[in-house]
Amino acid sequence: MERAEDKFFVALVVIVTVALGLIMRPFFGAVLWAIVAALLFEPLMARMARKMGGRRRLAATLTLLLILLAVVVPALLLGLAMVREVVAIYGRIESGKIDISRIFEQVQAALPHWATGLLERYGLSDMDALRHQLTTGIAGSFQTLASRAFDISQSAFGFILALGVMLYLSFFLLRDGQALAVRLEESIPLRPSLRRPLLEKIATVIRATIKGSLVVAILQGVIGGIVFWILGVGGALLWGIAMGFFSLVPAIGTGLIWVPVAIYLLISGAIWKGIILIICGLFVIGMVDNVVRPILVGRDTQMPDYVVFISTLGGIDLFGFNGFVVGPVIAALFMAIWDIFSKERKRRDAGEELEPADMKSG
Repeated sequence: MERAEDKFFVALVVIVTVALGLIMRPFFGAVLWAIVAALLFEPLMARMARKMGGRRRLAATLTLLLILLAVVVPALLLGLAMVREVVAIYGRIESGKIDISRIFEQVQAALPHWATGLLERYGLSDMDALRHQLTTGIAGSFQTLASRAFDISQSAFGFILALGVMLYLSFFLLRDGQALAVRLEESIPLRPSLRRPLLEKIATVIRATIKGSLVVAILQGVIGGIVFWILGVGGALLWGIAMGFFSLVPAIGTGLIWVPVAIYLLISGAIWKGIILIICGLFVIGMVDNVVRPILVGRDTQMPDYVVFISTLGGIDLFGFNGFVVGPVIAALFMAIWDIFSKERKRRDAGEELEPADMKSG
């Protein structure tokens, strides 16, 4: 009878947990980023609390204000600037100041014979149809972005609500984070020798992933935008933000932006500008990713670059923007759990080997 009651209780725990997850699903992003903010700023908040005589509530309030001023407000201003840039570029496309068809004709005329033959080999010899598809696709993309910019007021309430939930939850996670971590550790049905390494691994991976990804994104976006502005490329702010966003995807990242622009500059006759952009892309923008990301991400997570790369892409595919945190965290959990399992199995096997020997000697 007791075993039946235990099974019912376990089933009840699972059902209630799943129900709570479904209720919180609309605010998954807000909860995730609240946890991320608390993990990133908890060391700073702890230092402030010690200097204030242990007043964690005041320290959490000041830390939350710092998050607002240093992270939220700049991100909002940057988003508004990007919206204006997208709308302006779409207006120039509509007015004909940016003629995508003419740009394609210039690229087509400058293609060498081997490139033309390669296109024909892959069935892309119908340049008129290809030009029409490319022109329609680019114009449609900017039209979609512009329409989203105009419709942003309709989703403003949902965004403000999610932002409010994130900040509200961040405050309590900062103030009560240590006590919550202890309760969480005690609630996990694992031995203490397994619980703490697992939780420490999760916290380390989240901190390292966010620090590495955001630092790399900011550096590459700023450098790329400045290079584009110096070279006189239109929409430098938009392309800088785009490079910062694509840098979240390891390995390929910013090349999706600056490589096509460099090719266009070379083909259109701006040889020196194209060469300068290629040099900056390879040895400045690219080196930021190759040097900074392994230091901030790979060193702390102890995950190979290819695991970070694949888990990031898979996470973004499943969870959208939130996936660049969720993907590496799940991958790190997988590696940590199997590492703990392997060590426990070796320890158990070693104990089983020693037991017969001890019995024989006794």
